[in-house]
Amino acid sequence: MSKMIFVNLPVADLPKAMGFYTALGFTNNPHFTDETAACMVWSESIMVMLLTHAKWQSFTDRPIPPSTSSEVMIAITLDSRDAVNALVDAGAAAGEPAALNPPQAHGFMYQRTLADPDGHIWDPFGMDPAAVPPQD
Repeated sequence: MSKMIFVNLPVADLPKAMGFYTALGFTNNPHFTDETAACMVWSESIMVMLLTHAKWQSFTDRPIPPSTSSEVMIAITLDSRDAVNALVDAGAAAGEPAALNPPQAHGFMYQRTLADPDGHIWDPFGMDPAAVPPQD
């Protein structure tokens, strides 16, 4: 089996969260989706599991942090600056904050941040590996 990552996120409103991730270009895998969880596919090896609070709490008794907190920032690669802008703009069109931080342009890399309906932070970035400055 190839290596995969399943990012598990607690969500307050499963249909709303699914709509947000669909607007970003994720697709739903109905085989791993029910009324308590949804598997949203980013690529063949990256899935996001959206879990209702009750489902999340069946895995851990640790508290779910408020949507105004930050525990992790999930960075995903895109092909270009335009693709980064398009993804963040899609998040804004879905009604979520699209400008948590100012865009960052590093010459070889461009990134922006957005939050999903539950405050989980995403950091899409595009990078030109050929333009990465050499190490000293």
